[in-house]
Amino acid sequence: MSSSLSALQTRHSFQTDDAALLPIAAKVQQGERLSFDDGVALYRSGDILAVGWLANFVRERMHGDIAYFNVNRHINPTNVCMASCRLCAFGRKKGEAGTYTMALEEAWETAATGLTEAVTEFHIVGGLHPDLPFEYFMDLVRGLKVRFPKVHIKAFTMVEVAFLAKRGKMTIPETLERMKAAGVDSMPGGGAEIFADRVRHIICDHKIDGGEWLDTARMAHQIGLRSNATMLYGHVENDEDRVDHLLKLRAVQDETGGFQTFIPLSFHPDNTALAHIPKTTGMLDLRQIAVGRLMLDNFAHIKSYWQMVSPKMAQISLRFGADDIDGTVIEEKIYHDAGATTPQGMRRADLVRLITEAGRTPFERDTMYRAVTRSEDSFTVAV
Repeated sequence: MSSSLSALQTRHSFQTDDAALLPIAAKVQQGERLSFDDGVALYRSGDILAVGWLANFVRERMHGDIAYFNVNRHINPTNVCMASCRLCAFGRKKGEAGTYTMALEEAWETAATGLTEAVTEFHIVGGLHPDLPFEYFMDLVRGLKVRFPKVHIKAFTMVEVAFLAKRGKMTIPETLERMKAAGVDSMPGGGAEIFADRVRHIICDHKIDGGEWLDTARMAHQIGLRSNATMLYGHVENDEDRVDHLLKLRAVQDETGGFQTFIPLSFHPDNTALAHIPKTTGMLDLRQIAVGRLMLDNFAHIKSYWQMVSPKMAQISLRFGADDIDGTVIEEKIYHDAGATTPQGMRRADLVRLITEAGRTPFERDTMYRAVTRSEDSFTVAV
């Protein structure tokens, strides 16, 4: 810990009106692991500033003033999906109005439109298309690697992997090995939603269950594919469900060390079957970031996804436990179909400004959190 950081934390000692936070604060300051009951207490505390102070304490102990971002591009090859998840506004049934499926050349052209700022990552997720063969997705990845050999490919959620394995009549390990051989470098963390069966039966009954998601992540990590992990909050889950979700992620991370980043995702109800549910508040968004940082002691990074919570809330969250605000994105479809009103993309200079005005030091990273040094149209990754 730097002397300036130590002095800062000495000047601003922990204070709270919530007695239930005092033993938790003692654990946090001593670097001890928090329990299930501690997690529930953090969610239920009325002192959001005290919860935020604790999360910021951990965040600064791990990362000081650094805040990470990257220059990335989202590619969603198709919105045709066999699942009928009540939480989703993106997927469409085959033959419905508004469906699309990119030809491979179209997908590669879409990727190229993001290279004006020397993109370092392609983030690829899409629907569970009933007809597209496994090789379509492998050819997509291979084509990207040939055309953009320096760009990291982060592709296919655990849900997509399980679906592709079934479509290709392969085991999960075989599917992951073939993905890796085609050029997939790491995996996103979507589809985790909430692991509790009660909740999944309501919001995403057509997806793999929570145990299968975790098993797929475990198998990916075992062959060297790192991944992110997410949690969708603000729908029908309760505090206990959230803590259970975090502890299950923490347990797998204890085994594999393969999770890069935890990303809380706020539920956007517009245009979904759960449109009657109110949108999350800023208080819940900040609390979720903070509790994630405090409970996931073995995760290096907590991301505040500005597309979901807004650039302004992401900026504030850099003082509530987040050390990463994601990237330029360029064109985000999934959450905007569900009513997100944030921009669909942001320029590198805008991300730098957000971070700087939050009093943090911008650190451009690649997907593996290595430093990126760039000119206007090229980049170099520190190895």
